[in-house]
Amino acid sequence: MKTLFLAFVSLFSISLFSQTTISGKIVNEKGAPIAGANVYIEGSYDGASTSENGDFAFETTTTGNQNLVASSLVYETSNTMIDVAHFKNQTIKLRDNVNSLDAVVVTAGSLESGSKARVSVLKPLDIVTTAGSVGNIVAALQTLPGTQAVGEDGRLFVRGGEANETQTYVDGMRVPQPYNSTPNNLPTRSRFSPFLFSGISFSTGGYSAEYGDALSSVLLLNTIDEPDQTKTEISIMSVGAGLGNTQKWKKSSFSINTSYINLAPYQALVPQDVEWKSAPQALSGEMVYRYNFERGIFKMYAAFDASQFIIKQENINSVDKITIDSKNDNFYLNSSYNGSFGTNWNITAGMSYGYNQVNSDIDLDKLGNDENAVNFKLKLKKNISNRFKLSFGADYFITKYNESFTRNTENKFDYGYDNNIGALYTEADIFFSKKLAAKVGVRASTNDLTNDNVISPRISFAYKMAKFSQLSFAYGDFSQTPSVEYIKFSKFNQFESEKASHYILNYQYSKEGRTLRAEAYYKDYSNLVRFDTPQVAYNSIFTNDGKGYAKGLDLFWRDNKTINHLEYWVSYSYIDTERLYKNYPTQVTPNFVANNSLSIVTKYWITDWKSQVGLTNSFSTGRPYNNPNETQFMNGKTKSYNDLSFNWAYLLTTQKILYFSVSNILGANNVYGYNYALKPDANGEYRRSAIKPAADRFFFVGFFWTISKNKNDNQLKNL
Repeated sequence: MKTLFLAFVSLFSISLFSQTTISGKIVNEKGAPIAGANVYIEGSYDGASTSENGDFAFETTTTGNQNLVASSLVYETSNTMIDVAHFKNQTIKLRDNVNSLDAVVVTAGSLESGSKARVSVLKPLDIVTTAGSVGNIVAALQTLPGTQAVGEDGRLFVRGGEANETQTYVDGMRVPQPYNSTPNNLPTRSRFSPFLFSGISFSTGGYSAEYGDALSSVLLLNTIDEPDQTKTEISIMSVGAGLGNTQKWKKSSFSINTSYINLAPYQALVPQDVEWKSAPQALSGEMVYRYNFERGIFKMYAAFDASQFIIKQENINSVDKITIDSKNDNFYLNSSYNGSFGTNWNITAGMSYGYNQVNSDIDLDKLGNDENAVNFKLKLKKNISNRFKLSFGADYFITKYNESFTRNTENKFDYGYDNNIGALYTEADIFFSKKLAAKVGVRASTNDLTNDNVISPRISFAYKMAKFSQLSFAYGDFSQTPSVEYIKFSKFNQFESEKASHYILNYQYSKEGRTLRAEAYYKDYSNLVRFDTPQVAYNSIFTNDGKGYAKGLDLFWRDNKTINHLEYWVSYSYIDTERLYKNYPTQVTPNFVANNSLSIVTKYWITDWKSQVGLTNSFSTGRPYNNPNETQFMNGKTKSYNDLSFNWAYLLTTQKILYFSVSNILGANNVYGYNYALKPDANGEYRRSAIKPAADRFFFVGFFWTISKNKNDNQLKNL
């Protein structure tokens, strides 16, 4: 027994005295000590935390080469191979964690909303609670800097670019026809309701190499990944009715939203300045199916829209009005999968299909067109490290467009085009530190119609100047197939891709509910389409020798902190732009551009009234127009535009809301431009008529009811 006891004491003594002390100091890249960092030998319980001076020391029984781990919340974890016997008073540097919340974010040319946005200037709620938007995504975006509110059109015009220079994507897949059909000089609406979307990314300038075929901008709409609960939503409105339902299961969910719009009862109460023979009406619907796999999510989105109207419009070239009877059928479907595999790999794959048909009787003439468009997409992304992420992929677009025009039921003209566009792209996100980051990419595309190959480099830098402010710069080349109104007359590859280069300098400050953005930009256009006839026609001679520029300054300030229950933002844009394109005889500012634009949006929650009220004031200086009675081209200018809109959401109960809104409550007599006769009258004067809104004001009243287990849920976010 004595022998065993002595052996035990001997072994204990050897173990006790074989412990080795490890010591050192943990500092950041600038040499400043890091307090509270955890330091330990991997695979053991031996370790310690650093003192206020960054020092650490602990004993270990491990021997030989070991992995010493050092970690701290806002720094990257360090792994250092050490020789235990000789590691004393050593210094370890930790690098800034580039994924931390206060790390730099590339923001030049991009405005984001949603829960996943690192720097959000617009929330999903804003799309539907902004006075004057009436649930129209595009109308809400027109209160942001860099956009032009073109009242007679209704689409997105961005920084001197026409509306067709902005492409719309849903879950990464392109939407070929994002707007409803409408008569000339009356505004259209986006086909998409905000009901199914969780986030929006809107580029006012340069955008990722992942997207293409857009000279000015892309609008990215992301459907909800996972709904919060099963529920039913009912809408009864002054212009129609809507019904939505969401079913949620363990791994999957299904949402559907339908609506019927008929403006006849509304127009019977509110006089219109245009003559409707049959008021616009539309039946539409959207659905999303989602299935969550262990390492990914599959989503299928579908939307349909069937609309019609009959209108009698004045014709400045004729005594009689023109009767237009139009029907539009639209269908859009996309399916996508986003998931991870292997070690730090991500895959995105998808396919979309769009169909659009418009048939119009214009007095005795008939005009009809249809478009079929398919988009295939594959993207792979590899997180090589926290500081370097590489993505690459491919897109393929197929478009078939046919149009026929029959004059007086006799002569028939058929035209159209087929086009295939293939593209490859790669892009890298590089984080040099928590304060400096870059996004570098290139897109290569080939276009059957234009028979050209285009290489488009794109690069962005961001530098964090202080804790709450940063500076970004972006440059990129962009190309686009010319507008359908030109290429439908395409002959023998006579067109080339239109091109633009963007230069953007951005400053952003964001702290505790306050955001300030200032952005200066310059755009250089080349290869713009020109033609030699008074209007685009089958016998026009087209060239690609047009050019232009756009430069300006955008300012944005948002504040929901200073005054309790009040949230507001102010947007200001200045633009100087000219173009030599279409049939312009000289380079001038286009007729859709106002040099100065200002929007002020306010939202105030009144607790005692259980109400949210909002005001939006949109102002812009006059837009140019061409007066053929003068010798100088595009010498006229409209008066300034102003619209003050109001809305009020009142909670009857938590789940029942009464909503009211009115646009242009001051009744401003806004004029968008003028139509001139093609020929002078007996006095040698070209007669004109003003292009104005169909009515001075638009009133909207709605009742919205949510039925769900969660009695606090309501449709305030959908108003």
